[in-house]
Amino acid sequence: MAKEKQYKAPASTIKVPASDKAFYAVLDVFLVIVLIAVVIPLWSTITLSFRPSTYIGTNLEGMFLPFWNWSTAAYKTLLGNNGFILAFTNSFKILIFGVASALILTVPMAYGLSVKTLPGRKFLNVFVLIPYLFNVGMIPSYLVVRSLGLTDHLAAVFIPGAISTYNCIIMRGFFEGIPGELKESARIDGAPEWMVLIRIILPLSKPILMTIGLYYGVSFWNDFFHAMLYLNKSTLQPLPILLRNILLGASLNENLDVNAFGEAPISAIKAASVFMSAIPMIIAYPFIQKYFTKGTLLGSVKG
Repeated sequence: MAKEKQYKAPASTIKVPASDKAFYAVLDVFLVIVLIAVVIPLWSTITLSFRPSTYIGTNLEGMFLPFWNWSTAAYKTLLGNNGFILAFTNSFKILIFGVASALILTVPMAYGLSVKTLPGRKFLNVFVLIPYLFNVGMIPSYLVVRSLGLTDHLAAVFIPGAISTYNCIIMRGFFEGIPGELKESARIDGAPEWMVLIRIILPLSKPILMTIGLYYGVSFWNDFFHAMLYLNKSTLQPLPILLRNILLGASLNENLDVNAFGEAPISAIKAASVFMSAIPMIIAYPFIQKYFTKGTLLGSVKG
């Protein structure tokens, strides 16, 4: 006799426990609250940046100001100011060269630590953790940077933090999760270790490269402390330094006062500068988001 086929209930008839429904309902409410907490300040900043100098009303009313009454005077002022353009260019250089140098240094280091046959691997892994657990402090770091002749160079902002211990560990875990048979087959064919990394490992590591690149990019783009510490020339100051000056009511450069910006009110200039400083990360994140979760989770499985 033929075996009777087991009946499977349609997915729509499967009962979900009441406790799960309550959990998901609470989770949805929580996520909506988080979304509101993020969107309201962002929308408030955007509307404030487009607010005309003739506007009279409260901040709450300004958030609902019709777009046909918006003014682009603040953005025209910023984009027409050489100090702002120079600061934006400096930050962009730090971002590009910083991410490139960080990945070039972090990838081989993480791959080396992931090779289980590496002599002294356990010692090296512990050695890498030491800077993560113990910070040498500001003065020794400054002396090292100055002795290397990096002061008043944009490289002083990204070279000291070119290898992050946390990012290196995450990337090492991802490399360890790649099947060893792929590496062994390349080694049997006579490929040296650097070719295994370039031809086998890197093509499979796009999620972790994009994720770690995003981590480094956000860090370098928003780096305020190192720029303030190592860059003394006004022509080298990046956007975070200029943004601080604007928010404190200081000058965009040595000869131009933010209180004398014509049609653009100072509050609109401050909001426009904040929003424009966030635009690169806002643009980059949607393209990297699909790799973000996968790269982080896979890199955290093994330690």
